[in-house]
Amino acid sequence: MRDPLVLAVAQPRCLAHDVVANADAHAEAVRAAGARVLVFPEMSLTGYEFDAAPVDPGDSRLAPVVTACAETGTLALVGAPVAGERGRRHIGVLAVDGDGARVAYRKMFLGGSEPAHFAPGDGPAVVEVAGWRLGLAVCKDTGIPEHAAGTASLGIDAYLAGALDHAAEWGVQAERALRTAAAHRVWVATASFAGATGGGFTHAAGRSRIWAPDGRVVAEAGPEPDEVVRATLA
Repeated sequence: MRDPLVLAVAQPRCLAHDVVANADAHAEAVRAAGARVLVFPEMSLTGYEFDAAPVDPGDSRLAPVVTACAETGTLALVGAPVAGERGRRHIGVLAVDGDGARVAYRKMFLGGSEPAHFAPGDGPAVVEVAGWRLGLAVCKDTGIPEHAAGTASLGIDAYLAGALDHAAEWGVQAERALRTAAAHRVWVATASFAGATGGGFTHAAGRSRIWAPDGRVVAEAGPEPDEVVRATLA
């Protein structure tokens, strides 16, 4: 029998390109969450800036997040541009814990102007925490039923996404989450960027949420930055 898992979603304030300040904000969110797993929005560490340099997992600027995770026993899933093979750049997810960071996932389905700046990832990914299998996604991935199906085929208990949408589009996240929960009978969590960032997002949606497998919203943040909400998966 596995223990319940405390899962949280965060939408910290983000400064463009300022990895140092953003890492401090992520560390504060880790400490505030009191969670075993904490999900952050798409490109939360740099902002949605197409020219942001890839963040190496060994980057010393991640130290505050690593320290906070060590203190709390948290796995933080952080959005950042990451490097790939042959000089390619990806929109990625860094898995950060008390031992350091690693690239856990690279966004597969790119939208808007992203293909001019980033390469797609080559497959779905799962992280396992305390017996819970957690599938990973980034924004447009969640709108592609084949992505959820491919991730679910790896055997998952939850589908976790970092996202960025305009404030007027926040309902899209709910539509996608409900579809995934119903199709695969899994928990769904979306950490949704709040505040302003690049790419024309002057007012991002926020409203990060966690849905139970039956479609109930069990945790929901508001539209403004600096909120963290959590739920217990059992």
